[in-house]
Amino acid sequence: MRRAMLPLFLLMTGIPATVPAQSTAAPPIAVIPRPAKVTPHAGRFTLTARTVISTDTRSAGLGRQLARYLEPATGYTLPVRRGAVSGNRIVLRHDASLKRLGDEGYALEVRPGVVTVRAPAAAGLFYGIQTIRQLLPPEILREAPMRGVAWTMPAVAIEDRPRFKWRGAHLDVVRHFMPKEFVKKYIDLLALQKMNSFHWHLTDDQGWRLEIRKYPRLTSVGGWRKETLVGAYTSDTAKQVFDHEAHGGFYTQQDVREIVAYARARFVNVVPEIEMPGHAQAAIAAYPWLGNAGDSVAVWTIWGVSQNILNPSDSTVHFMQDVLTDVMELFPGPYIHVGGDEAPKTQWKSTPRVQERMRALGLTNEDALQSWFIRQMDDFLTARGRRMIGWDEILEGGLAPHAAVMSWRGTSGGIEAARAGHDVVMAPGSHTYFDQYQSLDHTHEPLAIGGFLPLDTVYSYDPLPTELEPRFAKHVLGAQGQVWTEYIRGPKNVEYMAYPRMAALAEVLWTPLGRKDYADFRSRLVAHLARLDALDVNYRRPAPLPGQPQAGGR
Repeated sequence: MRRAMLPLFLLMTGIPATVPAQSTAAPPIAVIPRPAKVTPHAGRFTLTARTVISTDTRSAGLGRQLARYLEPATGYTLPVRRGAVSGNRIVLRHDASLKRLGDEGYALEVRPGVVTVRAPAAAGLFYGIQTIRQLLPPEILREAPMRGVAWTMPAVAIEDRPRFKWRGAHLDVVRHFMPKEFVKKYIDLLALQKMNSFHWHLTDDQGWRLEIRKYPRLTSVGGWRKETLVGAYTSDTAKQVFDHEAHGGFYTQQDVREIVAYARARFVNVVPEIEMPGHAQAAIAAYPWLGNAGDSVAVWTIWGVSQNILNPSDSTVHFMQDVLTDVMELFPGPYIHVGGDEAPKTQWKSTPRVQERMRALGLTNEDALQSWFIRQMDDFLTARGRRMIGWDEILEGGLAPHAAVMSWRGTSGGIEAARAGHDVVMAPGSHTYFDQYQSLDHTHEPLAIGGFLPLDTVYSYDPLPTELEPRFAKHVLGAQGQVWTEYIRGPKNVEYMAYPRMAALAEVLWTPLGRKDYADFRSRLVAHLARLDALDVNYRRPAPLPGQPQAGGR
């Protein structure tokens, strides 16, 4: 199961990690993810109150964004001027001659007195700015003036571009609701590490977190559960213990617009997930006719996979398409996630009207019925210029023609989809599920779903399977890290489970394969954790490698 249980091989003593040959030299440029090409030079650039940010017309907004980034910690209100300037300066320029680097690539040169960022597109300039932030002392990320800090950067030439298009992180806000302010912080952290996709899991059995104006009961009823299971999941009802506290919350449409705009300004695309036809008990609790029995059910209070599943009637299809209409209006990005995973068919098999529906559609089994249901959503989204993406179970019964696949049950589903010409995002539990334990000593770790996913295993991951033929490699868009929150009760717990593993995954997705080096990453991680300290991130401190100082300040 994706959430209730992990495959047996993940519950054993661990996953062997294969990492590239390790080096011991401390890198002079502590940037994460590691740039594609770095050439150190002599000298340093010093940021002062007299520094000017110089832009062309197209990059003026990014120049102002850089000034806002730098002001709180330095106390400098740096002027942003269009056109050439003299003196101590940071220059941002679009440069069409760098098209070979792609829309997200950039060239950065730091010399005494001048820093220049050039890129063929705005995203590349933004990522060059993130590198500038990491070249400065970690205190640059503080929100108040830091006295006594020399705001210097080492002289260096960097030419950089990402390996993968989809560099993502997922966040489940259903099992435990996360406030809007934390969602923004989560996006900020992604952007700092040059990640560009935020997969927002908004609906499930335990809650519905998105306002849909046509169907207010989705949030007034479906947005709240009366209590929550305490401790590890058990199917034995006699052993289940609950906290007897109502839990819930939802994001208004204005909240969503604010978060989407916030992400867009940081070149992060928000991918909303609306689960169907399974993981839908909260929706059925709000509107019982969406279910198969017509009975009133409560928003689920335990974890695992509920047997309650949407019925496949035309009215249900229209209801979910109404929901997707609101979703498309709120989320302008190309992808809409429809879940499609862990949809038990027991109710479909035992419900006469569902069986009659199958016969009327000429379908031979329930897997084909789910495929038909998903195809209705695929056709609906495609007709409106969007792309559907779902977990790899949408392959069962036949994949909708325009769908992309998120492969979580290993890599086989992703390989199958890529070979069939569908785009794929790799999300295997073995390397990208950050709700797993970070140590085999569970007594000193917060309760987790199980499994063991240490930092080096995350770093060892390659989203491009070796068994996939090269001609299909273009369909592997990238990968993302998953943060399911059954056992993660609040923002600080999310941070502990996500970091520094998310930093390792960021490097996996950005850095050329030949530039990956785990010992080098760990050496740069010392400075990166100091950045996370400045940002008040409750990361898990990794054990030092032999001969390496303790990383971070927590």
